Amino acid sequence: MSSIADWATPNPVTENRSGLIGKAVDRYEGPLKVTGTAPYAYEVEAPEKPVHGVLVTSSIARGRIASVDTKAAEASPGVLLVWTHETVPPQAPRGHKANPRSQRASAPALENHEVLYFGQSVAFVVADTLENAKAAAALVKVEYDELWAVVDFAASLGLAEDPPGEQDVRVGDFEAAYAKAPVKLDETYTSPIQNHVQMEPCATTAWWDGDKVTVNTSIQMVKGGQHALAETLMIAPDNVHLLTRYIGGGFGGKGQSYDDLVLSALAARALGRPVKVAYTRQQMMLGTIHRPATIQRVRLGANPDGRLTAFALDGYTHCFREQVFTEHFANFARALYAAPNRLTGHKLVKMDIPPAGPMRAPGEASGMLSLEVAMDELAEQLGMDPIQLRLINEPERDPETGKPFSVRQLARCMTEGAERFGWSRRNPTPGQVRDGRTWIGMGMAAAIRADYLLPAKAGVRITADGTVTLLQGMTDIGTGTYTILAQITAETLGVPLSQVKVEIGDSNLPPAPGSGGQFGASTAGSAALDAGMNLRKALTELAVGDPRSPLYGGPADFVTFANGNIAIENRSESLAALVARAAPEGVYAEGSIVPPADRRDVSLHTYGAHFAEVGVDMDTGEVRLRRMFGVFSCGRILNAKTAKSQITGGMIWGVGTALTEVNAIDPRYGSLIGQDVGGYLIPAHADIVELDSMFLDEADDKANPMGIKGVGELGISGAGAAIANAIYNACGVRLRDYPMTPDKVLAGLVAKGL
Repeated sequence: MSSIADWATPNPVTENRSGLIGKAVDRYEGPLKVTGTAPYAYEVEAPEKPVHGVLVTSSIARGRIASVDTKAAEASPGVLLVWTHETVPPQAPRGHKANPRSQRASAPALENHEVLYFGQSVAFVVADTLENAKAAAALVKVEYDELWAVVDFAASLGLAEDPPGEQDVRVGDFEAAYAKAPVKLDETYTSPIQNHVQMEPCATTAWWDGDKVTVNTSIQMVKGGQHALAETLMIAPDNVHLLTRYIGGGFGGKGQSYDDLVLSALAARALGRPVKVAYTRQQMMLGTIHRPATIQRVRLGANPDGRLTAFALDGYTHCFREQVFTEHFANFARALYAAPNRLTGHKLVKMDIPPAGPMRAPGEASGMLSLEVAMDELAEQLGMDPIQLRLINEPERDPETGKPFSVRQLARCMTEGAERFGWSRRNPTPGQVRDGRTWIGMGMAAAIRADYLLPAKAGVRITADGTVTLLQGMTDIGTGTYTILAQITAETLGVPLSQVKVEIGDSNLPPAPGSGGQFGASTAGSAALDAGMNLRKALTELAVGDPRSPLYGGPADFVTFANGNIAIENRSESLAALVARAAPEGVYAEGSIVPPADRRDVSLHTYGAHFAEVGVDMDTGEVRLRRMFGVFSCGRILNAKTAKSQITGGMIWGVGTALTEVNAIDPRYGSLIGQDVGGYLIPAHADIVELDSMFLDEADDKANPMGIKGVGELGISGAGAAIANAIYNACGVRLRDYPMTPDKVLAGLVAKGL
């Protein structure tokens, strides 16, 4: 399609004649998971008995490997190989691209003697059993020449610089407008390092057949992993068959590959047998990416009526020195509230710590923790309800670009959410509502997350028994991709869900960008819709052109698909009968989605509003969530069950962000202090009591042909700020340093003399 105007034409998904779109369909792969027959990468059955690899990681932040003693490890029972930077097989240099069309460059393991962060792989052991490999890995002795390292973020702000290719974004004259503003706010908010803590660790099972390698790995981007491995091993991409059928959580942390992928493939080739490699939980915390910490400054200038005249969100974040990543905590703010004079931007501190990278709602999840609290603080200064302040500053067009919004229901999210939550019962004066020795308070926050659409392809095949199979190099990281692709395919071809199979997570299938960025359903689904439409055309041609078909000679424009049949008015036959007779080998069609250029002329976002009620213990400072509710507008909903699961999962994560989730760098070693889920606290079932959400009716025909948008990352955006605002309303303690743990609450109470 060459224009977004083409998307206004009805299609089977938007017509939804079978009623499958929006239905609360059970997960396609659910029975496989609950019966233990959906294997994760480490559990895949290899063609012969596999051996096991274990990583040895560095214990310094920066320096050089002076020597490695592997003798004891090599002599340990069952050991098959021990590699260091001196003995690992040749790999392409880091960042190399032999194929300019590769989506990822080479990423060699055990690259050289340089140590760039604590937790970096420095040796690798393979043995006949996992136990023997672990025992041998513990015998590898590494000596280092340490170098001075930058490991303290707050103490290193003087090293900050503009992110590559970026500068502060200015609209109007912020400084002049802020200076003249009758009402001002200037506050700083901080958020800590956070880890993804996926249920399934990064892992790979690899084996070779001649010059081709098969890798079953846990990764969100199929083509990215395939290309990275091919470039690293210096082989053609077609010689890498990457499979990632079932993934136990990604959240952005598996958007790239790690040393398990490279070393398992290298070792399998060297040993001539399958090799399994999995990160330990400690290695996951240290050796894979994390969300970086931020220091954010919010400055708001307003008139007494609440209208913003000056708006600024800027500050600092950090990244690994050798792998630049910016947590764009200010970007979302460019489209949220109206103000004629604006300043947004980021400064980046490059450090010698494990790499930073995308984590669920990168940017929004961190940035909304500051702005959405600042808006509450400004509302209090103005003596105004926080929702009213936000409504007053609702923009008519994108505040920065001037582009028109596609569909924007943020105001309705806030007003309808307030009514359903009982916001009118909130006492605006802090500390006035008690339940025994507990203060009770309410808070809210807006939510926004940009909507994306990327290029993708898909294939659909129907066989002689009527089975329809959707084929796509897409992934499902637990979000429900299998299920929504089945729904789209079934609705498009007019067949029951029981007649549809979905095959994804395979580099041999038509490529899709993978899961992440809240673009998965719209991107993969749009390609699946197009493939289904092309298969409809092929089947129509078969039917009307076959003298044996009841539809022979009929007008193709009047063909319909429903209940597993193809029909023209009262003439019909089953798809199975048609294919079995006219194309017994089956019929296959491909489709694709390429975002049209004029999609960039519209400001596209998803929106929401969070409402929370908390209790704050007067004696301990402990904060407990009492209830939480969210209202969201995300385009047409494909699956009511999986969509709600995603949005409420994000809200729960937001509770953890506000109250418990933190990691920190030990300045003595440059290591992350939290290295397991015993010390890295995330919400448990007992922490989440009454939590619910709802979606507003919406179809956004500027987003994609189906009018859908993503939901996976919106739920966490702004959720933590609603908790923070509820804490203030409960006890009058305004905290700006996340997470809001009991010690911080108690310190605030003491400072207030309570």
